[in-house]
Amino acid sequence: MPVLTTDAESETGIPKSLSNEPPSETMEEIEHTCPQPRLTLTAPAPFADETSCQCQAPHEKLTIAQARLGTPVDRPVRVYADGIFDLFHSGHARALMQAKTLFPNSYLLVGVCSDDLTHKFKGFTVMNEAERYEALRHCRYVDEVIRDAPWTLTPEFLEKHKIDFVAHDDIPYSSAGSDDVYKHIKEAGMFVPTQRTEGISTSDIITRIVRDYDVYARRNLQRGYTAKELNVSFINEKKYRFQNQVDKMKEKVKNVEEKSKEFVNRVEEKSHDLIQKWEEKSREFIGNFLELFGPDGAWLTGSWCSGRVSGLSLGNGRAELRTLDHQRPPGST
Repeated sequence: MPVLTTDAESETGIPKSLSNEPPSETMEEIEHTCPQPRLTLTAPAPFADETSCQCQAPHEKLTIAQARLGTPVDRPVRVYADGIFDLFHSGHARALMQAKTLFPNSYLLVGVCSDDLTHKFKGFTVMNEAERYEALRHCRYVDEVIRDAPWTLTPEFLEKHKIDFVAHDDIPYSSAGSDDVYKHIKEAGMFVPTQRTEGISTSDIITRIVRDYDVYARRNLQRGYTAKELNVSFINEKKYRFQNQVDKMKEKVKNVEEKSKEFVNRVEEKSHDLIQKWEEKSREFIGNFLELFGPDGAWLTGSWCSGRVSGLSLGNGRAELRTLDHQRPPGST
């Protein structure tokens, strides 16, 4: 593998060219002892000061083409990504996933800027630096976290952490009096672009919260937070609590209405069942009546009687006995 020559530096002091001179035998005999990528996810990523690269072997300069072809197992490509990572979200995780998978054998170092530096150059954060450090340690793609990372990368910082490439989206990052804080990295051939995730960012999340501020303030008051903790004035606190009571009353009315509808529906269903059963019973009763009395109201015996009385007439509103001797069949006694 080519060795970096002493004069192969850009104006910024960052190495940018390779020498074709083969390495000496002594240098080849020294094995790489760089930290290896995490193979298990049972523990958070370590901080840089806990696992700094103390490798004594020469850290040869790599080209992007060489890194993509693959490197020896004991010589992972050290990729660096930095940021604020406030309100760590899927867009952050996706960018780190891209940085981690740029090369077959990658070791991902992530630099996180401190509160002082962030507030000075970018603005106030929701999460403090300790919380942001911990969020990065628990991302599966991160192998090492560098606390209090510099705003602009210096040759000394790159050399200290033996960084091969810097990964970030390709949009020029204007800050700290520079049109692009990664310009010198790009010129040195150490910059590898990643893609931003559209539709999600820390600013977007904060905008949603500010837009629906009243909703979240009322929500947290309901959950036991005090007006002082929420930085809510006395008048607004009373307004929010009143609105919460109104919402509770609306919810109760809504529940009563729903229960009333259910009750009415059940009554209607039962009414239909009762009416249907009544109609069936009525038809059955009428049918039995007609079978028993006949359509003219006479009580039919269904057989010839041995006596003189053979039927009961219900006509004209009174009962009358009728004799049917003349209707007896011939030859009867």
